[in-house]
Amino acid sequence: MSKKSSSKTNFLAQGTILVIASFVAKAIGMIYRIPLTHILGDDGNGYYSTANEIYTIILMISSFSLPLAVSRLVAEREYAGEVKNSYRVLICSLRFAAVTGGILSILTFLLGGVITKYVMGVELASYALRVLAPAIFLFALTGVLRGFFQGHGTMVPTAVSQIIEQIINAIVSVAGAYVMLQYGLKLGEKKGDAELGTALAAAGGTFGTVASVGVALLFMIVIYLGYRNGFKRRMKKDKTRRRESDRAIYRAITYTILPIVLSTLVYNISTIIDQGVFNHILAGMGFTQKQYATVWGIYSGKFRVLMNVPLSIASCLAPSVVPALTEAMANNDLREAGLRTRDTIRYTMVFTIPCAVGMAALARPIMMMLYGNNDSLALAAGIMQSGALLTVLLALSTLTTGILQGLGEMQAPLVHAATAVAIHLGFLVLFVVKFKWNIYGVVYANIIFGLIICLLNARSIRKKLHYRQEIKKTFLVPVIAAGVMGIAAYLVHRVFNLFAGNTISTILAVCVGAVVYGICLVKLGGILEREIRRLPKGDQLADLLIRLNIL
Repeated sequence: MSKKSSSKTNFLAQGTILVIASFVAKAIGMIYRIPLTHILGDDGNGYYSTANEIYTIILMISSFSLPLAVSRLVAEREYAGEVKNSYRVLICSLRFAAVTGGILSILTFLLGGVITKYVMGVELASYALRVLAPAIFLFALTGVLRGFFQGHGTMVPTAVSQIIEQIINAIVSVAGAYVMLQYGLKLGEKKGDAELGTALAAAGGTFGTVASVGVALLFMIVIYLGYRNGFKRRMKKDKTRRRESDRAIYRAITYTILPIVLSTLVYNISTIIDQGVFNHILAGMGFTQKQYATVWGIYSGKFRVLMNVPLSIASCLAPSVVPALTEAMANNDLREAGLRTRDTIRYTMVFTIPCAVGMAALARPIMMMLYGNNDSLALAAGIMQSGALLTVLLALSTLTTGILQGLGEMQAPLVHAATAVAIHLGFLVLFVVKFKWNIYGVVYANIIFGLIICLLNARSIRKKLHYRQEIKKTFLVPVIAAGVMGIAAYLVHRVFNLFAGNTISTILAVCVGAVVYGICLVKLGGILEREIRRLPKGDQLADLLIRLNIL
């Protein structure tokens, strides 16, 4: 096997490892949100989601982009054989993360009440946000260690730490929410504040994030300590004369991370802008804080939690492709960079499109299975059906943003995200104020947001690589196969729901849909035998499909 072929196989394998791990982590996250939602209620879910969205934005500023930046810098030096400089990147990055993460943790704790009250219009979310403050510091350090290993071409430590993180998060979040709800209800009775119970329950739920990130950091430290001796032996063999100074590395970190932070921040800040604008518009229309917090809790705490499962593919493949693209661009091999870009986009669409179609076809059954047949079921199902396309667009826009950053195009994603935010904000106000579409206005405005970024990113990638995305196997075949899958899943649910009940018929419909999609995808030529064999355990899967006369 040639070096390029081996590198490509490793890239796909590492990306698949991270995707599988992220799927498991997101599945755990989705499952624990079910009892958590029952404890918090839709209004408490609104407080919880508000705090988490602010926390996420602060992470964007402090450390969320550190893994990608560290991975890129380490990969560049490893490829050049500069092992000692690679190690210096790690040390300087840890110092950088400790300072930025520590400062923003303190500011978040001190200013939590101001942010939630005056920016978001949801003052009771301040309890949860203050609890989350220490996680900002812990996540910064964890992110550096994850980026270090990703830069060495291994996603396993990141993958395992994500699963451990979600398991701890699930246990502690549910337990913390339950304990704090009981305490909050008693305290609320004394103070005459009925909402205090759910606000403190949301704070108890967010403690799971702090505990889980702390455990993930300990895990990454243990892995690093086990890896350190081998790394030191490699450093002794490094004969590189050029030794980078700390100042040069800090400059490189800053220059690398700043465009990534800004583009990621602008890309993700749309959610917090949406909530702030939405809440203030509805408040002006006479809605109470509890009412619009409840609606947002359904949108963010139910629909977006489910949507994040397929979105994890894009969020995993984006960092996994960076070292591969860095290597290709270092060799000035535009063809190889184009092939890896094509494969990554196609891989993402093959998995994301059927997820979106399945969410639309089985929206009501899925919501009923997970959250029960309650007053919010119709709204939750309607949001999921309306937002199915959003899943595909956000996955593609997230991935192509990461690809541009891997190609060294740091400014383009920032400009694209800023353009999309400005345009979508105008549509958001139009949809909510003029058309009075309420939360559906947020969904449709975000579809426009994702579409704009996809189009602009595609244009920049084409200019950079002189490359056009393959259409048939990337988009058309998955859409056709997913359409057949959606019809089959819907019919299976309708038939079996008559006597088996919603939960059993929904699970059966999902399983049948997955099989139907896989068969259609192979039969229509959407994925070839050699491509299946490149995946982890791909030989066994291909042989099974051949025996079943599918391949």
